[in-house]
Amino acid sequence: MTLKRGVFLDLGSVDTGDLDRRRLSAALEEWAWHDFTGPAQCAERIAEAQVVVSNKCTLDRAALSGAAQLKLVVIAATGVDHVDLDAAREIGVTVCNSRDYATASVTQHVLTLMLNLLSRQSAYANRVRQGDWSRARQFCLLDLPIREASGLNLGIIGYGVLGRSVARAARALGMNVLVAERRGRTPRPDHLPFEDVVAHADVLSLHCPLTDETRNLFDRAMMQRMKRTAILINTARGGIVNERDLASCLKDGIISGAGVDVLGTEPPPADHPLLAGDIPGLIVTPHNAWASGRARQALLDQVASTIRSFLRGQPVNRVG
Repeated sequence: MTLKRGVFLDLGSVDTGDLDRRRLSAALEEWAWHDFTGPAQCAERIAEAQVVVSNKCTLDRAALSGAAQLKLVVIAATGVDHVDLDAAREIGVTVCNSRDYATASVTQHVLTLMLNLLSRQSAYANRVRQGDWSRARQFCLLDLPIREASGLNLGIIGYGVLGRSVARAARALGMNVLVAERRGRTPRPDHLPFEDVVAHADVLSLHCPLTDETRNLFDRAMMQRMKRTAILINTARGGIVNERDLASCLKDGIISGAGVDVLGTEPPPADHPLLAGDIPGLIVTPHNAWASGRARQALLDQVASTIRSFLRGQPVNRVG
């Protein structure tokens, strides 16, 4: 198959100018590069394209239907909820996603959030900046309890590539790994009932996709089943956790901490409930758990490989 024209709708979400784009550039003869594409610009920018690459730009039925020459959409991410897969299938457009390019980066981020919350490093660093250490009578500050990871239970919700990688790293720290079965399912070998993992985990790390089954899975009622000393880590999707409930549970001491890298609306509005300054035990990072330089380069190179595979008539990572 011969395809020439490609468009990358939101390159700025992957490449800030620090990556090698040569493999991707060579995959097609012509490219239109856009750092950002707003909803009103999408249809026009893909109208003449044969290949579209999108990280998070919405490709709905209207936009896809207006691109008469479009043959391939490559999602520069794993999640596919921003692309109308049914419409693409009906129109005859192949959709492929990107996989397993950021495993090490996400695993490192999960551990960073967890260890910061266990050791209270962020809170202590703020205390130092506020002058509390300078005013202290003793040589150290000890009023915020510090916990060791060794011996704690790490619950994994979603035991795919990322969940398994986090589990391996946690075992190296001496943690006990509890792998949860899907809620309401009979546990498979090496899995435990979902409710048991929620109840016994000292740290819960989410690695499941956002689906109708997982949307608002962790609301106030679910967090009340957790230990009051438990920590919730979410590097998966924002909609899995009810964000208002998380804020109130942290304020009320229902759980002791949370590390969040994803929100239901991104970028979040300034009045987002998890951006309030009075929530204890919370670390929010700006959806960059995946974004080490090595991971972003691997993503661009994988997109290039996906395009070449499609041109050879052997599509990979096909989701629609």
